[in-house]
Amino acid sequence: MTRALITGGAGFIGSHLAEHLLSLGDDVTIIDNLSTGRFENIAHLEGHPRFRYAIEDIRNLTVLDRLVSECDVIFHLAAAVGVFSIVSHPIDTIEVNVDGTQIVLRTARRYRRKVLIASTSEVYGKGVKVPFSEDDDRLLGPTTKSRWSYAASKALDEFLGLAYYQEIGLPVIPFRLFNTVGPRQMGHYGMVLPRFVGWALRNEPLQVFGDGQQTRCFCNVKDVVDAIHRLSQCPEAVGEVFNIGNNEEITILDLARRVIARTGSSSEIQLVPYEQAYKPGFEDMRRRVPDIRKIKRYVGWEPTTDLDQTIDQIVDYMRDHQE
Repeated sequence: MTRALITGGAGFIGSHLAEHLLSLGDDVTIIDNLSTGRFENIAHLEGHPRFRYAIEDIRNLTVLDRLVSECDVIFHLAAAVGVFSIVSHPIDTIEVNVDGTQIVLRTARRYRRKVLIASTSEVYGKGVKVPFSEDDDRLLGPTTKSRWSYAASKALDEFLGLAYYQEIGLPVIPFRLFNTVGPRQMGHYGMVLPRFVGWALRNEPLQVFGDGQQTRCFCNVKDVVDAIHRLSQCPEAVGEVFNIGNNEEITILDLARRVIARTGSSSEIQLVPYEQAYKPGFEDMRRRVPDIRKIKRYVGWEPTTDLDQTIDQIVDYMRDHQE
């Protein structure tokens, strides 16, 4: 039995990870300030004999110290999320991501705890070498574009975590997530799939930014939390960086069509210029595809849930919860 601490554990991915670890017999404690997470995501776990929670910011040193001292492994998922939030609140993005990770690592050092750090495909920036592999060079836009503050802050998280491993031997594993999707994900932070499903269920126009030909790969959250847990159990993964995602591409325009078909919606598709959706000069990536050969080699993981299944799960969830 492992005693796990999940920062950001009331969030979309964190709550699914908590469920997964509990199903394996682990003890699970989460800490979340509910800035983007929701208590509703973990309410059904309240009262479970192996589940505890603290509604608090990870930058509260007293609380975090106690929780880390009582765990074996930390899954550090707490971070600023969503393109809308990142563009609108760059100060929070940088401070939460960098300060939070620094505090988690310092505390983990005190008790010699393993730390898995959630990073993002955003760190690859505007790279054009597809698929993206973990050792590829990165190309970011200028510092005058707040769009890139998230990528830079998460890259710094990786650098810091790996420095703790290289300099003092703290067991750290950064992993880069590529468009994780599934039930409980909220659309109002800019997450494309729940936004599409919500509009389709209301028969409202599906807003596709740009020309819709940009491609993404969508991985079911159940597959993602399985990958995260497998990495935590692999001694050889310590000090390495891993992509986690599905490598099947789809254009955002085709994704909108797929959602309309799966929901039986009468919605139309509406193309919206990036300048109207975000800010003038907003930069986006045309393709974002992970190379997942490394994680498969280390822990035998690959995604098993197809996109139609995932869309159906989100549809069922949003119908039940009237999202």
